[in-house]
Amino acid sequence: MDDYRFLADTPVEEYHKSDIGFLASVILLCGLGIFTLFFCSQNYAQRMFGNPFYFVKRQLICVVVGLAGFVLFASLQMSVIRKLLPYIVVGAFILCLLTFIPGISIERNGARRWLKMPFSFTLQPSEFVKFAVILFLANLFDKQSRAVNPEEKTVLPAVTGLFVFSFLVFLQKDFSTCVFIFVIGFILFFESGAKLTWLPPALILIIPAVVLMVMQEPYRIERIIAFLRPDEGIRTYNYQSIAAKRAISSGGFWGSGIGSGLTWINSIPEVQADYIFAGWTEAMGLFGVVIYFVLLGVFAWRGYRSSFFCQNRFASYSSFGCVTMIVMQSLMNCAVVCGALPTTGIPLPFFSLGGSSIIVTLMMCGFVVNASRYNADEDADEFVNHENSGDIGISSITGVKVYE
Repeated sequence: MDDYRFLADTPVEEYHKSDIGFLASVILLCGLGIFTLFFCSQNYAQRMFGNPFYFVKRQLICVVVGLAGFVLFASLQMSVIRKLLPYIVVGAFILCLLTFIPGISIERNGARRWLKMPFSFTLQPSEFVKFAVILFLANLFDKQSRAVNPEEKTVLPAVTGLFVFSFLVFLQKDFSTCVFIFVIGFILFFESGAKLTWLPPALILIIPAVVLMVMQEPYRIERIIAFLRPDEGIRTYNYQSIAAKRAISSGGFWGSGIGSGLTWINSIPEVQADYIFAGWTEAMGLFGVVIYFVLLGVFAWRGYRSSFFCQNRFASYSSFGCVTMIVMQSLMNCAVVCGALPTTGIPLPFFSLGGSSIIVTLMMCGFVVNASRYNADEDADEFVNHENSGDIGISSITGVKVYE
């Protein structure tokens, strides 16, 4: 008989607590992000909307929605998440298609990446694609690891799904997120056991494709030129980057504080978005930078620990992808703000203003918390017990048999 229980009813003596260290790092990073958003955006919010709390209020609403997603993915049984996976993947696919429909989507600077929502909120489907792709690939890789017949061991469904979602995001003119999703998928391939000998041939194909995509838009070429010539275009294409560097250097060791001493962040356009790390650095200095990276290090350590010790392979692959997504995105954003990488549209998780970003980030963190409880031998065979109970797998989408 099918088991449709959503929440685990494991006996107390067999129940394993969530990783408190990871949970604490999530709470601290989220709180620090809200605090930083306030003192970085209050002047701009007051000037544009007459309310210094305008951006913070909107972010807090999205945090509440994200916390609901956090609790959901932290509480559901992994087998139930897998049953819901076809709907998650199809839903992300449909959301991406909706961005091409005028009237439903919003066009900004020639790009259609957002959908209209009530109360002037927007939804960015590419953020939800990140999570959907991780779960999609983890599900297929788990199936491949348990396949007995050689003909069942194929990477074609995983490669096809990754290319389709990456291409859909690319068509939205979100090149940075497209490449980022593909890189995370690429990492998951090797984390799941792909041979390193595949790497050189793959790079031979991928690098020319990336160069071709960069050449299609003048602004992408301009960003490369700005990165290679950091001292030029002070009032044009390099203005934001140079203003961010000045804000960072003015922070010194202890920072300028969060009061009226902050001057350079007011000269950074949309500092509450992708360049918010510059505001944090000006306010808190090198000391604040160290605090941030210590917290990020704890987040990565406890998250990867949960993944590596997880006895459930699907949960292990998925949690690894979630932690890698958040950590790599954080490092890339910091590198862009400091001038170590060309400008991208990658936000800083937990900090940057963006409802879709914080919602998906918290959903991923909830999943990692869930995975941290699958760290004992008695949990390792959960899916074996469910394989004969009528579970619905991703095969309903790809036509590939997931369960043996």
